[in-house]
Amino acid sequence: MTTLDSAVDPSAPSYLANRAALLERLTELDAALDQARAGGSDKYVTRHHARGKLLPRERIELLVDADSPFLELSPVAAYGSDFPVGASVVTGIGVVEGVECLIVANDPTVRGGAVNPWSLAKTRRAGEIALANRLPMVNLVESAGADLPTQAEIFIPGGRVFRDLTRLSAAGIPTVSVVFGNATAGGAYVPGMSDHVIMIRDRSQVYLAGPPLVKMATGEVTDDESLGGAAMHAGTSGLADYLAADERDGIRLARQCVRRLNWRKQGPSPRTAVPQPPKYDPEELLGITSADLKVPFDPREVLARILDGSDFDEFKPAYGDALVTGWGELHGYPVGVLANARGVLFSAEAQKAAQFIQLANASNTPLIFLQNTTGYMVGTEYEQRGIIKHGALMINAVSNSTVPHLTVNLGASYGAGNYGMCGRAYEPRFLFTWPNAKSAVMGPAQLAGVLSIVARQAAAARGRDYDEDSDAAMRLMVEQQIESQSGALFLSGRLYDDGVIDPRDTRTVLGLCLSTIHSGPVKGADGFGVFRM
Repeated sequence: MTTLDSAVDPSAPSYLANRAALLERLTELDAALDQARAGGSDKYVTRHHARGKLLPRERIELLVDADSPFLELSPVAAYGSDFPVGASVVTGIGVVEGVECLIVANDPTVRGGAVNPWSLAKTRRAGEIALANRLPMVNLVESAGADLPTQAEIFIPGGRVFRDLTRLSAAGIPTVSVVFGNATAGGAYVPGMSDHVIMIRDRSQVYLAGPPLVKMATGEVTDDESLGGAAMHAGTSGLADYLAADERDGIRLARQCVRRLNWRKQGPSPRTAVPQPPKYDPEELLGITSADLKVPFDPREVLARILDGSDFDEFKPAYGDALVTGWGELHGYPVGVLANARGVLFSAEAQKAAQFIQLANASNTPLIFLQNTTGYMVGTEYEQRGIIKHGALMINAVSNSTVPHLTVNLGASYGAGNYGMCGRAYEPRFLFTWPNAKSAVMGPAQLAGVLSIVARQAAAARGRDYDEDSDAAMRLMVEQQIESQSGALFLSGRLYDDGVIDPRDTRTVLGLCLSTIHSGPVKGADGFGVFRM
């Protein structure tokens, strides 16, 4: 065993400044999460409860096993948009009858649970996670269908949700739907395309068109129960497999369905049955990352607080030392780690990463990427040494690696470094962000400076004087814009990650994800693309 040492001094001024800055970001995160949990406001929550109905998180709490964790995904979706934070749907991973399931629950207190562009994106991401990780999916349905004012943005891509349900079923991944209220129009196809369907007497209403639209389209006069009530679907149409007496009975039946799946994980169990906790306090993670992203920090200090026993066997420690690579265990599962140490990636770091990724695939070991990078090094010397082909070597390895990848952005994730360190475009199984982290093409000052240089060159080419006052105003505006659009909450609101997490929860979140990915097989790549040497 190689136990990591720590040089963290919790009384140091730099540590205290870093901690204060991160706590400020956590306060902003808590405010956003409070907005998501509030649903459609006290008025609509009170009205919903008055009807004897449960809120989505209350339904989830009854569905999952007692005292088991629930990993909520994309909780601040739609942050910074015209739609409520949370996007009128709750998604996450919870344990039901001992089985890890992907759970999707509409929030009917937000515009009747109508599907807007962000809730569509959030639901689709949930489907991707279920398919990639072989997780049974449970839908807790109560939705008024499409948000009509934005139908142009959701109607055509929205069909993928139903397609994805059938693909889960075809892959042998069960789907269960419990209908708590309306499931109208496109929403009717969620139970329609699920393997197991539960409806609630006198509550569930599932139809392609409600009574008013039926009258307008055909002239027929009908009522909700005859057209799409739970009893009708249980006894006449056959759409409902089970008829529940009330919401709690419906959730009981959903648990019963999962219990009867005879579900088995296909990945290996943890190598260490009783893993040791890290030797250092995870509370100290708040003061390790630099408040100023230009100031690097040692990622080994993070690893010492998330890996089992703070045990880490480093790979090529003296070569390409701006990237830390090595082996450890997390909650008993073997993992390989790639973590940025000094931000910039050089040729040596890229080549080291490619070899390490190949080794992880050869041993069927999942990979954890801890991002804090400004990108690949630029300049004449580095171009002549082949930084492009070496960066491409690393990106090739990441792209074609088939062991599960888990990514956490600890600080900066700029430029092609985001790609080489398995950013969202490279489809890690899960990607989480710390509240202080940022991601963009480049830093705000650098981007504004590039635009300034281009504008100066354009003015000189036309033989015109350059307006310095306008240049200063432009740079300030651009820096402010990029600063706001590269922040963790902004990016999470657009689902460029699976959630912003408290650094102190990193070990727990990664542990839940590792357990999840082992629901399916864990197997390395048989080959990679052509490596340009």
